Amino acid sequence: MAEGTPSHRMTYGGYLRLDELLELQDGPEGYSPAPCNDEQHFVITHQAFELWFKMILRELKEAHLLLNRNHVDETSLPRLVHHLDRVTEIFRLLSNQWKVMETLSPQDFLAFRDKLGTSSGFESWQMRELEVLLGLDHTQRMGGMDPLLHMRKLAEEGKVSQKVLENFEATSNTPSLNDALMSWLQRTPINGSMQGEDGDEEVIAQFVEGHLDAMKRHGEDVISHIVAIGHGEESQVRPRIEGAYQQAELFLKPEGIVSRARAGLLFIESYPELPLLSWPRRLIDALVGLEQSMILFRSAHARMVERMIGRRMGTGGSSGVDYLDATTKYRVFVDLWAVRTMLVKRDALNDVSEPGMYGFAMGE
Repeated sequence: MAEGTPSHRMTYGGYLRLDELLELQDGPEGYSPAPCNDEQHFVITHQAFELWFKMILRELKEAHLLLNRNHVDETSLPRLVHHLDRVTEIFRLLSNQWKVMETLSPQDFLAFRDKLGTSSGFESWQMRELEVLLGLDHTQRMGGMDPLLHMRKLAEEGKVSQKVLENFEATSNTPSLNDALMSWLQRTPINGSMQGEDGDEEVIAQFVEGHLDAMKRHGEDVISHIVAIGHGEESQVRPRIEGAYQQAELFLKPEGIVSRARAGLLFIESYPELPLLSWPRRLIDALVGLEQSMILFRSAHARMVERMIGRRMGTGGSSGVDYLDATTKYRVFVDLWAVRTMLVKRDALNDVSEPGMYGFAMGE
Protein backbone atom coordinates (compact mmCIF):
# COMPACT_ATOMS: atom_id res chain seq x y z
CA MET A 1 0.00 0.00 0.00
CA ALA A 2 1.39 3.43 -0.96
CA GLU A 3 2.43 5.63 1.94
CA GLY A 4 -0.43 7.84 3.08
CA THR A 5 -3.16 5.76 1.37
CA PRO A 6 -6.03 5.25 3.83
CA SER A 7 -6.81 1.59 4.54
CA HIS A 8 -10.55 2.28 4.26
CA ARG A 9 -10.37 3.74 0.72
CA MET A 10 -13.08 2.34 -1.53
CA THR A 11 -11.64 0.34 -4.41
CA TYR A 12 -13.14 -0.93 -7.66
CA GLY A 13 -12.87 -4.54 -6.52
CA GLY A 14 -14.22 -3.76 -3.09
CA TYR A 15 -17.21 -1.84 -4.39
CA LEU A 16 -18.16 -4.68 -6.76
CA ARG A 17 -17.14 -7.42 -4.29
CA LEU A 18 -15.14 -8.99 -7.08
CA ASP A 19 -13.31 -11.50 -4.89
CA GLU A 20 -16.66 -13.09 -3.98
CA LEU A 21 -18.19 -12.70 -7.42
CA LEU A 22 -15.32 -14.36 -9.26
CA GLU A 23 -15.38 -17.37 -6.95
CA LEU A 24 -18.88 -18.31 -8.10
CA GLN A 25 -18.04 -19.90 -11.45
CA ASP A 26 -16.63 -23.21 -10.22
CA GLY A 27 -19.91 -25.05 -9.77
CA PRO A 28 -21.71 -26.05 -6.55
CA GLU A 29 -19.75 -26.83 -3.38
CA GLY A 30 -17.80 -30.07 -3.80
CA TYR A 31 -18.29 -30.05 -7.60
CA SER A 32 -15.69 -32.29 -9.22
CA PRO A 33 -13.99 -32.20 -11.55
CA ALA A 34 -13.82 -28.43 -11.85
CA PRO A 35 -15.60 -27.00 -14.91
CA CYS A 36 -13.62 -27.12 -18.11
CA ASN A 37 -13.32 -24.00 -20.26
CA ASP A 38 -16.54 -24.71 -22.16
CA GLU A 39 -18.54 -25.48 -19.03
CA GLN A 40 -17.30 -22.33 -17.32
CA HIS A 41 -18.39 -20.40 -20.40
CA PHE A 42 -21.85 -21.97 -19.97
CA VAL A 43 -21.97 -21.07 -16.27
CA ILE A 44 -20.83 -17.48 -16.71
CA THR A 45 -23.33 -16.84 -19.50
CA HIS A 46 -26.23 -18.09 -17.41
CA GLN A 47 -25.08 -16.25 -14.30
CA ALA A 48 -25.01 -13.09 -16.38
CA PHE A 49 -28.61 -13.79 -17.44
CA GLU A 50 -29.66 -14.09 -13.80
CA LEU A 51 -27.92 -10.84 -12.84
CA TRP A 52 -29.82 -9.05 -15.59
CA PHE A 53 -33.07 -10.74 -14.53
CA LYS A 54 -32.47 -9.30 -11.08
CA MET A 55 -32.23 -5.83 -12.62
CA ILE A 56 -35.32 -6.42 -14.78
CA LEU A 57 -37.35 -7.42 -11.71
CA ARG A 58 -36.20 -4.28 -9.90
CA GLU A 59 -37.21 -2.06 -12.83
CA LEU A 60 -40.58 -3.78 -13.31
CA LYS A 61 -41.41 -3.53 -9.62
CA GLU A 62 -40.60 0.18 -9.68
CA ALA A 63 -42.88 0.58 -12.72
CA HIS A 64 -45.56 -1.47 -10.98
CA LEU A 65 -45.46 0.82 -7.93
CA LEU A 66 -46.08 3.85 -10.14
CA LEU A 67 -48.94 2.31 -12.12
CA ASN A 68 -50.77 0.20 -9.55
CA ARG A 69 -52.58 3.16 -7.95
CA ASN A 70 -56.08 4.55 -7.93
CA HIS A 71 -54.67 7.81 -9.27
CA VAL A 72 -51.59 7.88 -11.50
CA ASP A 73 -50.10 11.35 -11.65
CA GLU A 74 -49.20 12.34 -15.23
CA THR A 75 -45.80 13.56 -13.99
CA SER A 76 -44.89 9.97 -13.05
CA LEU A 77 -45.39 8.63 -16.58
CA PRO A 78 -41.93 9.65 -17.88
CA ARG A 79 -40.31 7.74 -15.01
CA LEU A 80 -42.56 4.75 -15.66
CA VAL A 81 -41.61 4.73 -19.34
CA HIS A 82 -37.94 5.05 -18.39
CA HIS A 83 -38.12 1.87 -16.27
CA LEU A 84 -39.83 -0.05 -19.08
CA ASP A 85 -37.42 1.20 -21.75
CA ARG A 86 -34.49 0.00 -19.67
CA VAL A 87 -36.03 -3.47 -19.43
CA THR A 88 -36.51 -3.48 -23.21
CA GLU A 89 -32.85 -2.64 -23.78
CA ILE A 90 -31.76 -5.34 -21.33
CA PHE A 91 -33.77 -7.96 -23.21
CA ARG A 92 -32.22 -6.77 -26.48
CA LEU A 93 -28.81 -7.23 -24.91
CA LEU A 94 -29.77 -10.68 -23.66
CA SER A 95 -30.96 -11.69 -27.13
CA ASN A 96 -27.46 -10.99 -28.40
CA GLN A 97 -25.99 -12.84 -25.43
CA TRP A 98 -27.32 -16.09 -26.89
CA LYS A 99 -24.84 -15.47 -29.72
CA VAL A 100 -22.05 -15.95 -27.20
CA MET A 101 -23.56 -19.31 -26.28
CA GLU A 102 -23.47 -20.29 -29.94
CA THR A 103 -19.67 -20.37 -29.77
CA LEU A 104 -20.21 -23.62 -27.85
CA SER A 105 -20.37 -26.46 -30.38
CA PRO A 106 -22.80 -29.38 -29.97
CA GLN A 107 -19.96 -31.74 -29.03
CA ASP A 108 -18.52 -29.19 -26.58
CA PHE A 109 -21.88 -29.05 -24.81
CA LEU A 110 -22.47 -32.81 -24.84
CA ALA A 111 -19.14 -33.26 -23.05
CA PHE A 112 -20.62 -31.83 -19.84
CA ARG A 113 -24.40 -31.84 -20.42
CA ASP A 114 -24.99 -34.89 -18.21
CA LYS A 115 -23.51 -32.99 -15.27
CA LEU A 116 -26.51 -30.64 -15.36
CA GLY A 117 -28.71 -33.47 -14.13
CA THR A 118 -32.41 -32.53 -14.23
CA SER A 119 -31.79 -28.81 -13.81
CA SER A 120 -33.87 -26.73 -16.21
CA GLY A 121 -34.21 -23.13 -17.25
CA PHE A 122 -37.82 -23.33 -16.10
CA GLU A 123 -36.40 -23.36 -12.56
CA SER A 124 -35.13 -19.80 -13.04
CA TRP A 125 -37.45 -18.32 -10.43
CA GLN A 126 -36.50 -14.79 -11.43
CA MET A 127 -37.67 -15.33 -15.02
CA ARG A 128 -40.87 -16.96 -13.77
CA GLU A 129 -41.47 -14.14 -11.28
CA LEU A 130 -41.03 -11.42 -13.89
CA GLU A 131 -43.51 -13.24 -16.15
CA VAL A 132 -46.05 -13.35 -13.31
CA LEU A 133 -45.37 -9.71 -12.45
CA LEU A 134 -46.06 -8.72 -16.07
CA GLY A 135 -49.30 -10.72 -16.06
CA LEU A 136 -48.64 -13.95 -17.96
CA ASP A 137 -51.39 -16.30 -16.81
CA HIS A 138 -50.40 -19.92 -16.16
CA THR A 139 -53.27 -21.07 -18.39
CA GLN A 140 -51.38 -19.54 -21.34
CA ARG A 141 -48.31 -21.66 -20.64
CA MET A 142 -47.52 -24.80 -22.56
CA GLY A 143 -49.11 -27.63 -20.58
CA GLY A 144 -50.82 -25.12 -18.29
CA MET A 145 -48.03 -25.41 -15.70
CA ASP A 146 -48.61 -23.15 -12.69
CA PRO A 147 -45.23 -21.60 -11.76
CA LEU A 148 -46.35 -20.85 -8.18
CA LEU A 149 -47.20 -24.50 -7.55
CA HIS A 150 -43.88 -25.46 -9.13
CA MET A 151 -41.98 -23.05 -6.84
CA ARG A 152 -43.81 -24.43 -3.79
CA LYS A 153 -42.76 -27.94 -4.81
CA LEU A 154 -39.14 -26.82 -5.20
CA ALA A 155 -39.29 -25.15 -1.77
CA GLU A 156 -40.63 -28.34 -0.18
CA GLU A 157 -37.70 -30.21 -1.73
CA GLY A 158 -35.27 -27.60 -0.39
CA LYS A 159 -34.27 -26.49 -3.90
CA VAL A 160 -35.30 -22.85 -3.45
CA SER A 161 -35.18 -20.83 -0.26
CA GLN A 162 -38.16 -19.74 1.80
CA LYS A 163 -37.34 -16.13 0.95
CA VAL A 164 -37.57 -16.91 -2.78
CA LEU A 165 -40.94 -18.58 -2.26
CA GLU A 166 -42.27 -15.70 -0.15
CA ASN A 167 -41.26 -13.15 -2.82
CA PHE A 168 -42.85 -15.30 -5.52
CA GLU A 169 -46.08 -15.66 -3.56
CA ALA A 170 -46.21 -11.93 -2.86
CA THR A 171 -45.87 -11.17 -6.57
CA SER A 172 -48.46 -13.81 -7.47
CA ASN A 173 -50.98 -12.32 -5.02
CA THR A 174 -50.57 -8.75 -6.28
CA PRO A 175 -52.39 -7.30 -9.32
CA SER A 176 -50.05 -7.72 -12.27
CA LEU A 177 -48.63 -4.89 -14.34
CA ASN A 178 -51.19 -5.73 -17.01
CA ASP A 179 -54.00 -5.61 -14.42
CA ALA A 180 -52.79 -2.20 -13.28
CA LEU A 181 -52.56 -1.04 -16.89
CA MET A 182 -56.15 -2.04 -17.67
CA SER A 183 -57.40 -0.27 -14.52
CA TRP A 184 -55.50 2.83 -15.57
CA LEU A 185 -56.88 2.66 -19.13
CA GLN A 186 -60.38 2.32 -17.75
CA ARG A 187 -60.01 5.77 -16.16
CA THR A 188 -59.03 7.44 -19.45
CA PRO A 189 -60.99 10.66 -20.04
CA ILE A 190 -62.80 10.06 -23.35
CA ASN A 191 -64.23 13.05 -25.18
CA GLY A 192 -64.09 14.99 -21.93
CA SER A 193 -65.96 12.38 -19.92
CA MET A 194 -64.51 10.80 -16.78
CA GLN A 195 -65.32 7.36 -15.43
CA GLY A 196 -68.23 7.51 -12.98
CA GLU A 197 -69.59 10.84 -14.17
CA ASP A 198 -73.24 11.20 -15.13
CA GLY A 199 -73.69 10.32 -18.77
CA ASP A 200 -70.27 8.68 -19.08
CA GLU A 201 -71.65 5.42 -20.45
CA GLU A 202 -73.47 7.29 -23.21
CA VAL A 203 -70.37 9.27 -24.15
CA ILE A 204 -68.24 6.12 -24.32
CA ALA A 205 -70.88 4.27 -26.36
CA GLN A 206 -71.06 7.18 -28.83
CA PHE A 207 -67.27 7.22 -29.18
CA VAL A 208 -67.15 3.47 -29.86
CA GLU A 209 -70.01 3.60 -32.36
CA GLY A 210 -68.40 6.59 -34.07
CA HIS A 211 -65.15 4.67 -34.47
CA LEU A 212 -66.91 1.58 -35.78
CA ASP A 213 -68.77 3.76 -38.30
CA ALA A 214 -65.43 5.24 -39.40
CA MET A 215 -64.07 1.71 -39.83
CA LYS A 216 -67.10 0.75 -41.91
CA ARG A 217 -66.72 3.81 -44.18
CA HIS A 218 -63.02 3.17 -44.56
CA GLY A 219 -63.73 -0.49 -45.37
CA GLU A 220 -66.10 0.47 -48.17
CA ASP A 221 -63.43 2.81 -49.58
CA VAL A 222 -60.86 -0.01 -49.48
CA ILE A 223 -63.22 -2.40 -51.27
CA SER A 224 -63.98 0.16 -53.98
CA HIS A 225 -60.30 0.93 -54.47
CA ILE A 226 -59.21 -2.72 -54.72
CA VAL A 227 -61.96 -3.51 -57.22
CA ALA A 228 -61.23 -0.35 -59.24
CA ILE A 229 -57.54 -1.18 -59.70
CA GLY A 230 -58.34 -4.80 -60.54
CA HIS A 231 -56.71 -6.42 -57.53
CA GLY A 232 -59.72 -8.50 -56.60
CA GLU A 233 -63.43 -9.11 -56.88
CA GLU A 234 -65.79 -7.60 -54.33
CA SER A 235 -67.04 -11.06 -53.39
CA GLN A 236 -63.49 -11.99 -52.41
CA VAL A 237 -62.53 -8.78 -50.60
CA ARG A 238 -65.74 -7.92 -48.73
CA PRO A 239 -65.72 -10.93 -46.34
CA ARG A 240 -62.21 -10.01 -45.16
CA ILE A 241 -63.09 -6.35 -44.59
CA GLU A 242 -66.34 -7.18 -42.85
CA GLY A 243 -64.58 -9.84 -40.78
CA ALA A 244 -62.14 -7.20 -39.50
CA TYR A 245 -65.06 -4.95 -38.60
CA GLN A 246 -66.78 -7.75 -36.69
CA GLN A 247 -63.58 -8.50 -34.79
CA ALA A 248 -63.29 -4.82 -33.83
CA GLU A 249 -66.89 -4.79 -32.64
CA LEU A 250 -66.28 -7.90 -30.54
CA PHE A 251 -63.09 -6.37 -29.12
CA LEU A 252 -64.74 -3.09 -28.13
CA LYS A 253 -68.02 -4.64 -27.02
CA PRO A 254 -67.31 -8.10 -25.59
CA GLU A 255 -70.60 -9.84 -24.88
CA GLY A 256 -72.33 -6.75 -26.26
CA ILE A 257 -71.11 -4.45 -23.46
CA VAL A 258 -68.64 -1.65 -24.14
CA SER A 259 -65.25 -2.19 -22.48
CA ARG A 260 -64.23 1.20 -21.10
CA ALA A 261 -60.59 0.12 -20.78
CA ARG A 262 -60.41 -0.89 -24.44
CA ALA A 263 -62.27 2.26 -25.46
CA GLY A 264 -59.67 4.26 -23.49
CA LEU A 265 -56.86 2.43 -25.25
CA LEU A 266 -58.44 3.11 -28.63
CA PHE A 267 -58.92 6.80 -27.77
CA ILE A 268 -55.25 7.20 -26.80
CA GLU A 269 -54.06 5.46 -29.96
CA SER A 270 -56.47 7.38 -32.21
CA TYR A 271 -55.59 10.90 -31.08
CA PRO A 272 -51.84 10.91 -30.39
CA GLU A 273 -51.61 14.64 -31.20
CA LEU A 274 -53.45 15.57 -28.00
CA PRO A 275 -50.85 16.84 -25.48
CA LEU A 276 -52.48 15.15 -22.48
CA LEU A 277 -52.31 11.80 -24.32
CA SER A 278 -48.68 12.11 -25.37
CA TRP A 279 -47.15 10.26 -22.41
CA PRO A 280 -49.97 7.72 -22.15
CA ARG A 281 -49.25 6.93 -25.81
CA ARG A 282 -45.53 6.60 -24.98
CA LEU A 283 -46.40 4.24 -22.12
CA ILE A 284 -48.46 1.99 -24.37
CA ASP A 285 -45.70 1.88 -26.96
CA ALA A 286 -43.10 1.16 -24.26
CA LEU A 287 -45.08 -1.89 -23.15
CA VAL A 288 -45.43 -3.12 -26.72
CA GLY A 289 -41.68 -2.62 -27.23
CA LEU A 290 -40.93 -4.51 -24.02
CA GLU A 291 -43.05 -7.48 -25.06
CA GLN A 292 -41.53 -7.45 -28.54
CA SER A 293 -38.04 -7.57 -27.03
CA MET A 294 -39.09 -10.56 -24.89
CA ILE A 295 -40.45 -12.38 -27.94
CA LEU A 296 -37.16 -11.84 -29.77
CA PHE A 297 -35.25 -13.00 -26.69
CA ARG A 298 -37.29 -16.22 -26.54
CA SER A 299 -36.90 -16.80 -30.27
CA ALA A 300 -33.12 -16.33 -30.07
CA HIS A 301 -33.04 -18.78 -27.15
CA ALA A 302 -34.95 -21.41 -29.13
CA ARG A 303 -32.70 -21.09 -32.16
CA MET A 304 -29.56 -21.31 -30.03
CA VAL A 305 -30.82 -24.49 -28.35
CA GLU A 306 -31.85 -26.04 -31.67
CA ARG A 307 -28.42 -25.26 -33.08
CA MET A 308 -26.76 -26.88 -30.08
CA ILE A 309 -28.88 -29.96 -29.27
CA GLY A 310 -31.31 -30.26 -32.19
CA ARG A 311 -34.69 -31.69 -31.23
CA ARG A 312 -33.64 -33.82 -28.29
CA MET A 313 -35.41 -33.64 -24.92
CA GLY A 314 -34.50 -30.84 -22.52
CA THR A 315 -32.48 -31.57 -19.36
CA GLY A 316 -35.54 -30.92 -17.19
CA GLY A 317 -37.68 -33.36 -19.17
CA SER A 318 -39.35 -30.76 -21.38
CA SER A 319 -39.78 -31.18 -25.12
CA GLY A 320 -36.75 -28.95 -25.61
CA VAL A 321 -36.96 -26.71 -28.68
CA ASP A 322 -40.68 -27.40 -29.13
CA TYR A 323 -41.30 -26.02 -25.63
CA LEU A 324 -39.12 -22.97 -26.29
CA ASP A 325 -40.87 -22.30 -29.61
CA ALA A 326 -44.21 -22.42 -27.80
CA THR A 327 -43.03 -19.68 -25.42
CA THR A 328 -42.53 -17.31 -28.37
CA LYS A 329 -46.33 -17.25 -28.70
CA TYR A 330 -46.82 -15.97 -25.15
CA ARG A 331 -48.53 -12.57 -25.04
CA VAL A 332 -49.31 -10.50 -21.96
CA PHE A 333 -50.38 -7.15 -23.40
CA VAL A 334 -52.78 -8.72 -25.89
CA ASP A 335 -55.08 -5.68 -26.15
CA LEU A 336 -52.20 -3.32 -26.94
CA TRP A 337 -51.37 -5.39 -30.01
CA ALA A 338 -54.96 -6.06 -31.04
CA VAL A 339 -56.08 -2.43 -31.06
CA ARG A 340 -53.64 -1.60 -33.87
CA THR A 341 -55.66 -3.73 -36.27
CA MET A 342 -58.66 -1.40 -35.94
CA LEU A 343 -57.02 2.04 -36.15
CA VAL A 344 -58.31 4.43 -38.79
CA LYS A 345 -56.39 7.35 -40.30
CA ARG A 346 -56.83 10.52 -38.28
CA ASP A 347 -58.70 12.59 -40.89
CA ALA A 348 -61.41 9.91 -41.11
CA LEU A 349 -62.20 10.17 -37.39
CA ASN A 350 -64.60 12.47 -35.59
CA ASP A 351 -63.12 15.52 -33.85
CA VAL A 352 -62.52 15.27 -30.12
CA SER A 353 -65.13 16.78 -27.82
CA GLU A 354 -63.89 19.09 -25.03
CA PRO A 355 -60.45 19.57 -26.63
CA GLY A 356 -59.44 22.02 -23.91
CA MET A 357 -59.26 19.16 -21.41
CA TYR A 358 -56.43 17.61 -23.41
CA GLY A 359 -54.06 20.54 -23.28
CA PHE A 360 -55.06 22.92 -26.02
CA ALA A 361 -58.03 24.95 -27.19
CA MET A 362 -59.40 24.87 -30.70
CA GLY A 363 -58.92 28.03 -32.77
CA GLU A 364 -61.81 30.25 -33.76
